[in-house]
Amino acid sequence: MSNSVVPGSKRPHVVVVGGGFGGLSLVRKLKRADVDITLIDRHTYNTFQPLLYQVATASLNPGDITWFLRAVRAGQKNVRFLKGIVTSIDHQAKVLSLHGEVSVSYDYLVLANGVTTNFFGTPGAEEYSLPLYKRSQALQVRDRLFANLEEFAINGQDEDLRIIVVGGGATGVETAGAFAEFRNNDMPTTYPELDRARIHVTLLEMAPHVLGPFDEKLRDYAKRSLLKRDVDLRLNTAVKEVREDGVLVEAEGRTEFLKAGIVVWATGVTAHPTVLDWDVPQGRGGRIEVDDHLRVKDRPDVFAIGDIAIGPDPLPQLAQPAIQGGKHVAKFIKATTKGKADRVKPFKYSDKGTMATIGKSSAVAEITHAPKLTGFLAWIIWVALHIATLLGNRNRFATLINLSSKYLFSGSHNAIVGETPYVVSKHKLEITPLEKQKAERRVLERKAAAHEQEREHQS
Repeated sequence: MSNSVVPGSKRPHVVVVGGGFGGLSLVRKLKRADVDITLIDRHTYNTFQPLLYQVATASLNPGDITWFLRAVRAGQKNVRFLKGIVTSIDHQAKVLSLHGEVSVSYDYLVLANGVTTNFFGTPGAEEYSLPLYKRSQALQVRDRLFANLEEFAINGQDEDLRIIVVGGGATGVETAGAFAEFRNNDMPTTYPELDRARIHVTLLEMAPHVLGPFDEKLRDYAKRSLLKRDVDLRLNTAVKEVREDGVLVEAEGRTEFLKAGIVVWATGVTAHPTVLDWDVPQGRGGRIEVDDHLRVKDRPDVFAIGDIAIGPDPLPQLAQPAIQGGKHVAKFIKATTKGKADRVKPFKYSDKGTMATIGKSSAVAEITHAPKLTGFLAWIIWVALHIATLLGNRNRFATLINLSSKYLFSGSHNAIVGETPYVVSKHKLEITPLEKQKAERRVLERKAAAHEQEREHQS
């Protein structure tokens, strides 16, 4: 027997599926509306996805970028939260079915559930690579990194360790840059027994450039910044297969196998498979087709916003289209409840620009109605904007402290880590005083070389 979840009041019931940028934007815009709202999400928290790579590279705690969705009720009493996964939608009866035999009726339904990783049918990619789209996946990447390093510290002196990032978009560039900076700046101190020259960070991209949507000048800057950090950048390179121990790639008609301890998949998204059971029209990438008011085609009183929606003029799958879409649908629903829907103009996206960071003091920013920026200024804007956009003052403060510790205090090499498995030595290992001295000498030599390189760059 199903458990029916229906509000007690007779006010219109707005059900929002997804507590991301778009869903929360809509919920908050309906704060003073004469409606009841139910927010449904498969998680009890919102994840600030633009900073997931900072969790994956041990610079931020997962709690820094997650926000308790039930806290949305603070100051907004017309909303409640329900944890669940939508399995099907009866559009005629206006009822959602969730896992656990829970049903939820609605008057207006907003689908803001986002998307998931697209492996493009690449053999082995789903089985052996690590996506970077959820909090749990970022933690997997981080823990795999340190498990590999601890293993190589004991058994890997005669081998190389390669970290591969697939995809030259913003996430791929930011992740590869962060891995490279960790190797260059932190590992000489924290892992002196490892040879930095044998730790490789490889970025694979099918296109002839990184950051495809950006201006050519910004793409070139990002490329130079990656190379400056000794990222093994491979453009015009296709991934043919991901294996347990590496990646098979093809470039210029030749195939090559790159052995790797970690493969991060940071390219492409698609709709969740469960959307197929929702009886909604789907377009490219499985995205739900909407009209110029973000209403789902042929589905009265159902809307789709953010990454999951695709209209006549497809929008980039970024935070701003989701936020603006949420505000528009909230405005349309409020007008509809008052019989004034015909007064609402069609949705028009206002492009505010985009940005990406490569590492400390290095970023690119393409802001509408402003000069294209690179370097330190773009980086400062990137840091400030991302901290300001986080949900909750606690998250903003914690992120500010952790990023300040990473970027402003050069003597700090503290990484935010989890548990790693015990390492079994493949040979007898004895650390003698002489070996310890040699390791310390290597650290000093690397620091001196890095300092000299920095002086030459500044001059």
